[in-house]
Amino acid sequence: MVLAIVIGFGVIGSLAGPRWTPQPMESAIVPETPDVAIGSDAVTDPVGTYEVASETFDVELDGATVAATLTYPVDAPGERPGMLFMHGAGTASNDNFADQASALASAGVYVLVPAKRMDTYTTTSRSYPAMAEDYLVSWHVLRDWPGVDPTQVGIYGESEGAWIAPIAAVEEPGVAYLVLVSAPIVPPREQFAFATDSYLRNVGVPEALLRAIPRGLGADVPGGGFDYVDFDVTPWQRQLTQPVLMVYGTDDAAMPTIQGPLTLIDDIRHAGNQSYTVRYFADANHGIRVDGELADGFVDVLARWTQGLPATAMAEPRIAGAQPEQAFRAAPVDHPRWYANGDMLVFSLLGACALVLLGPAVWLGSRLLRRPTRALPPPLARFSAATAMSALAVLVVFAAYIAYVATLALNYRTDDLVVDGGWIVLHALGILAVAVAVRSVAAGWNAWRTLGRRAMSIGSAVIWGSAHLGAAALLLIAAYWGVFPTLF
Repeated sequence: MVLAIVIGFGVIGSLAGPRWTPQPMESAIVPETPDVAIGSDAVTDPVGTYEVASETFDVELDGATVAATLTYPVDAPGERPGMLFMHGAGTASNDNFADQASALASAGVYVLVPAKRMDTYTTTSRSYPAMAEDYLVSWHVLRDWPGVDPTQVGIYGESEGAWIAPIAAVEEPGVAYLVLVSAPIVPPREQFAFATDSYLRNVGVPEALLRAIPRGLGADVPGGGFDYVDFDVTPWQRQLTQPVLMVYGTDDAAMPTIQGPLTLIDDIRHAGNQSYTVRYFADANHGIRVDGELADGFVDVLARWTQGLPATAMAEPRIAGAQPEQAFRAAPVDHPRWYANGDMLVFSLLGACALVLLGPAVWLGSRLLRRPTRALPPPLARFSAATAMSALAVLVVFAAYIAYVATLALNYRTDDLVVDGGWIVLHALGILAVAVAVRSVAAGWNAWRTLGRRAMSIGSAVIWGSAHLGAAALLLIAAYWGVFPTLF
């Protein structure tokens, strides 16, 4: 009986929700040379040419004020290019990007880093078009700054900022160029799922655990919000006419480093734009850093490509640097069925826990009212408690296991003993919980056959039934998330 139920839970877990079958990345990018240097005959100032100064001031937006830091070359002749920085999801201060700003300014580029507007930016809600509008206020400030060439002011968008930069460039045709660093290109939900898959595979998790990706990331969030996760920047990318420089680190597992450039190159062709340049930096992470320092040659590429426009817009080599790798495609994520989507994620768990707690609540209430419920005949009370506690333990251990795996993934670490051993322990704990429940139900049936209605009063029947129904619901939830061995 135990084996049949365990197999049944495994089948339910396999068939109850979307499966995870990422498709191999069949297209490839082969850099023309490992040398990332920007070609062309353009004469540009190298990094380190000028002394650097900076000043911080406020930029007035519609309904908010943000601080902005301008970093600029001292006594650079003529009018110089300008670059506005757009933050990624992990940055917000005008003090960010100090290394890039200082290096670019020393080559003769005016750099403005405004703080991210936070009153309209939350975990659950944000608007990329509205963010582009806010950033463009700072762009106009930089364009009009003394010493800046108003025809050569572009945008640097990193990570999440690379969804915003194309919008700004379409809304303001005066934007001279785009630098997209660690650009996701695909919609946020697809990028999140791609990154999660990459991180979990790097940790070495069991294949069955990967099916939790669409069940978690494909679901609507309880309580609503998070509409931005399905934002698609494609319509704006297909209107881009400006030159684009794309930069990736080959050690960035979160981004589709091959699919991203190929998609953008195809998108800008819709506007007749072939002005793209792609650079890959060996062993660099999401921030184009190696061991905490900006990758060698990164700021030189930024400075020369920016100053050399338009000559550098299509200069050979177009694609250069280290060889990128991407095993699977980022793709749309299937949504779970109604019973495991949105608010039902919370309702099902709370409902199961409420059933488990109903028994103790009835028992305690009867004691407080001095009308004690007739005790369950031995050994039903302890079997019922063991059934409920073992089912709860399965989900608690599963949550702890997921939390530890997430910590490993985010810190690029592995721990085969815990990852593989923990998965085996989870399966064993799930099987044990089923065995305890089967034994408890069998004991209850024997008591009913022996004692009939005398076995339980109404109150004790509620206690016994709620414990077992709640445990069954908790084990169904555990099955959905992959705790039981699967046949598919």
